[in-house]
Amino acid sequence: MTDSFVAFVLDQIAELGEVHHRAMFGGFGLYSGNAFFGIVYDERLYFKTDKQSAREYVARGMAPFQPNARQTLHNYYEVPPEVVDDRDQLLVWAGEALKLAL
Repeated sequence: MTDSFVAFVLDQIAELGEVHHRAMFGGFGLYSGNAFFGIVYDERLYFKTDKQSAREYVARGMAPFQPNARQTLHNYYEVPPEVVDDRDQLLVWAGEALKLAL
């Protein structure tokens, strides 16, 4: 895990307002206030989902967050790399994840 990827993600979603990160799962949790809406782990970004929003992630071939073989968080899905690289798209996806977390 490099700090540069976390910094990149935080820069990409800076327009959301005060977003901070905390170490967790061997990666970092993303928070807005007390709302936990994302995970940065192993150079990948995961956002909070619900049953409906997870469909878009699955349709794009993304999988849920699995920090180890025995644990899978089915309400956090990997954000497609092309979305991570597109600031405007990423802000929309991050905003949806934040709404779910609130």
